[in-house]
This record gives sequence, C-alpha cells and structure tokens, in this order.
Amino acid sequence: MNEASTTAPRLRLGTRNSPLAMAQAVETRARLCAAHGWAEDAIELVPVLASGDKVLDRPLSEIGGKALWTKELDQWLGEGRIDLSVHSAKDVETIRPDAFHFAAFLPRADRRDCLVGAASIAAIPQGAVVGTSAPRRASQLLNLRPDCKVVTFRGNVATRLKKLAEGEADVTFLAAAGLERLGQSEVGAALDSGEWIPAAAQGVIAIECRADDAETTALLAAIDDAPTRAELEAERALLAELGGTCHSPVAVLCETAGDQLSMRAALFSPDGAERIEGTATLAAGDHTPVKALAADLLARATPGIAPHFRGMQ
Repeated sequence: MNEASTTAPRLRLGTRNSPLAMAQAVETRARLCAAHGWAEDAIELVPVLASGDKVLDRPLSEIGGKALWTKELDQWLGEGRIDLSVHSAKDVETIRPDAFHFAAFLPRADRRDCLVGAASIAAIPQGAVVGTSAPRRASQLLNLRPDCKVVTFRGNVATRLKKLAEGEADVTFLAAAGLERLGQSEVGAALDSGEWIPAAAQGVIAIECRADDAETTALLAAIDDAPTRAELEAERALLAELGGTCHSPVAVLCETAGDQLSMRAALFSPDGAERIEGTATLAAGDHTPVKALAADLLARATPGIAPHFRGMQ
C-alpha cells in the first residue's frame, strides 16, 4: 500500500509566481503525488518572484538573458530553501550550474506557436505591427513577411493580450502549450510546424533538483518521460554546439518517429533576410548527428547569421 500523506516526505517545490508558472507547478505536484500515492499537501508550492518578471519594458537579451528566469530559483535551491524547482524548459539557459540537474521532464505538450490577431502568417495584414521580444519569432516572421514591423512585447500571457487589445500591436505570438495550460487555447491559431519552426524545448515542463540530492532525484524519476527527455537533450545539445545565446535567432523541431528522432533546425539573421536550414536523424541519446548538423549549419552560416553564434566568432 502507498504511504499516506502523514508519512510522505514533504517537498518544497519552487516556482515563478506567474499564472502559467503556477499552473505548471500544480501539474507537477499532481503528477508527483499520483505517482507516489501522496495527498496533495505532501508538496508545498513556494512562489518566487523572478527578475525576468520584474523588468518588462526591455528584451531579455538586453537585461541578462534567460538566467533572469532561473536566478532566484537557483539561489533558493542552492541554499536548501526549496527541494526542487519547476521551469518552462525553453526558458532555461543552455549551460546550467553543475550543482543542479534535470531530474524529470513531463510529457511534452503542444510544441507549436500560436498567432494571436490573425489566422495565419499569410493572413497578417500588410504592414502590420507584430509584438514579440523573441529573436527567433521576430526573425522568422520577417523572413516570411518582410513587410511587417516588429515591436518589443514582454510580460505574461495576460499582459501581452492586454497590450494587444490596447493596440500596441496588431498581432503577437504565444506558445500553444502555455495557452492550453491556462485554458485559453481559443485565443490563438496554432501555426503549422512545417511552415513555422518552434523554439527548442517548447512545450516541456522541466523539474530540477540538487545534483547531490539522491532522494529527491529518485522520487522525480517516477514522472520523467523518456521520449520527451530524448527530444529535449538533443535540442539542447544542438544549442550548445551552435553556441547560441538569447540573442541568437534559432528555431529547432525534434520529433520522435518510432525508435528514431528527426530534427529540423533553422538559423536566421536578425532582420530575417538570411535563413539556412538543416536536418538530422538520430537515435535517442546519440548526439553525434546533432553535432554534425550544428557543424554543417555553422559552415554554411551567411554574414548576417554568423556573428550571432559562438562557433563563428
């Protein structure tokens, strides 16, 4: 018989305090409690205000990059004030401190981007103002629709939808998985991944704990999804090989097909005028083809693309 909540270990789960982050933490708690037969109160949710949620008027790339989503949670985890932390995997920087590790990835949700304000890229009005602070979204849009104008758009889902309603832009992008987790899938049109490539790690909830915490690591193993882990590790390996930063316009799609993974990646110049693509097929855990793909992309990088990837600097 599974342990009752009175004897189950009490874990402190750290999370950003945005509505989406809290929804992801609630899902993590539910899966962990279900896996171990615990009552919900066995896991305490600990909201932490992240630096990335404090400054909303400038792109992340100007104020410290993706680390602004993880800095406070890392500090609390390192100090033992929380036992594990939950992240949107696409918001976690490629190189992480050795003190932590990803003990679980939840099953991947919809990895696509949604367009809010138009039914498709082709349906965006001529000369429209598009709000986004993501280099990938901005450059990919300009590659397909050079007539559009991009303006900086940051904040949580509600903030960005409010800015859109107030006319700060005509259209914007949001992650389909985030809208789904907030019960707001109807606000956007999901973009076909054949035309529009999403971000690496999009749609995945990642759970981290201290690398030396064997007990929590073992508990989290029960909710780790192996196919998702294989995709995520391949995508993050590509980013590491490319030497991309939060300034780098790169899109990656890795999908499981039987016992193989198929990867498609595109690099852009910030203005969208230059684009190169490549593909790879690999077995789970074998990143040799990923490294070859990165090398090929870097070898073909055009003058507008090359400066934005470390491999070319």
